[in-house]
Amino acid sequence: MIMITTSQITAQVLEKLSSIVGESFVFTDLETRKHYGHDETEDFNFPPGVVVKPSTPDEVAAILKMANEELIPVTAIGARTGLSGGALSIYEGIGLSMERFNKIIHIDEQNLQVTVEPAVITQVLRESVAEKGLFYPPDPSSQGSCWIGGNVAENAGGARAVKYGVTKDYVLNLEVVLANGEIIWTGANTLKNSTGYNLTQLMVGSEGTLGIITKIVMKLLPKNTHNILMLVPFFKADEACEAVSAIFRAGIVPSALEFLERDAIDWAIRYIDGLNVPIGPEIKAHLLIEVDGNYPDILFKKLRKLWEL
Repeated sequence: MIMITTSQITAQVLEKLSSIVGESFVFTDLETRKHYGHDETEDFNFPPGVVVKPSTPDEVAAILKMANEELIPVTAIGARTGLSGGALSIYEGIGLSMERFNKIIHIDEQNLQVTVEPAVITQVLRESVAEKGLFYPPDPSSQGSCWIGGNVAENAGGARAVKYGVTKDYVLNLEVVLANGEIIWTGANTLKNSTGYNLTQLMVGSEGTLGIITKIVMKLLPKNTHNILMLVPFFKADEACEAVSAIFRAGIVPSALEFLERDAIDWAIRYIDGLNVPIGPEIKAHLLIEVDGNYPDILFKKLRKLWEL
């Protein structure tokens, strides 16, 4: 393994980077480098030797080609909300911020698809397709700040994974820049694609180690018109966990299902202003259960069955 340090970011390298993206999008000051040297993984900070902010796949390709030739590590940096260290420049090198890739390119209402750049905030994407009567189910807890590209890189899930799956279940096709600067599409904009290797799913969850994602084509679902939420208390945490299995055995698939232990609820009540949820001392856990659909009568029947369980 070759260990590259900031000393590899020479004046010649900086000149090449500036010629690719423009001098105003190349940053070497320590404050900026430290800002892009962390995510939410504890208190780690690994500043890259230089931060570069491209805006087109061709610029990303030129950066990677140069870095490959010069043997300089490149770390893809997204919204930095991750908890697994995927955006940390542990070998310094080039920190490739994708923040300028922030457009929803096309919402295809007829084919239930969306083409989006990686720096679009997940909640913005969900709300934008909802305005068209469509639904993008994955809802990671940081959806108000995380980016869809990071969701793909980490294969993010969320509370609705229990019914709808995780990010990988919605990625149809990816535009990816490989380390040698080649730009490829990994799949096809179809629900069924059985041709060759499944490069799309290889890229999902790879945390930027195999290439830089510059466009994402995702499938969408029709938006449900109703959803109902239940907060169910339990005297024992074990019984709450047992109830999860009972729910599925009864033939009910909630749209969201979360286990909340007593300590988590107490902390939330303590630190969130205006939150008033009366909980008796004998309650040890809750299940947060959501059902969704288009027919309220059917949903209330499911809730009555849930309550009986």
